[in-house]
Amino acid sequence: MIRAFPFIVLASAASGQDLPRADIYVLGEIHDNAAHHVVQADLVARIDPTAVVFEQLTDEQADRITPDTPRDADTLGVLLDWAESGWPDISLYAPIMAAGGAVIRGAEGAPGDLSAYGLDQPLADDEQARREALQAAVHCDALPPDMLPEFVARQRARDAQFAARTLEAFDTFGPPVVLITGNGHARTDWGVPAAIARVRPEVSVFALIQGEGGETPPGDMTLQAEPEPRPDPCDAFR
Repeated sequence: MIRAFPFIVLASAASGQDLPRADIYVLGEIHDNAAHHVVQADLVARIDPTAVVFEQLTDEQADRITPDTPRDADTLGVLLDWAESGWPDISLYAPIMAAGGAVIRGAEGAPGDLSAYGLDQPLADDEQARREALQAAVHCDALPPDMLPEFVARQRARDAQFAARTLEAFDTFGPPVVLITGNGHARTDWGVPAAIARVRPEVSVFALIQGEGGETPPGDMTLQAEPEPRPDPCDAFR
C-alpha cells in the first residue's frame, strides 16, 4: 500500500533534505563515524520518538536508564558498562540517548520467537550468492567459503531480532520509534525494513543510510560524511 506523509525538515547536518513521517525510522551508521552520530542525535530530537531502540544495548542494560537518569557520557558509560562492550566511545552515543528524552530500549539479547520471519526458508540463489559475497568482503576474504552460509544466516537472524524488538517498542509505546543500527541492518532490500515489511506491512518504515563517500547499501535516503581515519581492518589478516 502506498502511503503519503507530511514532511519534517531536517537539520543542516542532513544536507537540508526532507524526511517523511513514518511509524519507524531506521537510522543507519558506520559505527565509529562521529558525524553519523551527530546526524542521528539531531534527527532523534526532531522526530521526537516515543522510544529509541539501540543495536548496542540489551533490554537489561536499557532498563537501567530511568526517566531520572542523567544522559551524559560519564553517567551512561558507567551505568551501561560501556567500556566492556566493544562499541566505540559512549560519547558518540550519549547525545542520541539524550535527544528528546525518549524511552531507551535494547535490540540485543535473547532473540525470542522469530518464526514469523521465515528464517527457515532458503533465500533465492542470487540473493544468497550476493550475501555470501558481501560477508566474504567485510571479513577481508579471510573466511573459508563453507562458513559463508552460516554468516549469512546469522545476519538474517539479527535483522529479524532487531525488527522484532523495534516492533515491540512500537506496539508498547506507539509511533514514532527510532532504531539506531549499522548500515548493514538498515538497508531496505534485505535488512530490518524488509523484515518489518514481511510481518507487519501496514507499519511504515523509513531507512537512512550514512556513508563515507563510497558505495552504500540501498536506503530511502543516503547521506555522506567524511571518512574517519582508521587503520585498514584487513591488516590483521595479511
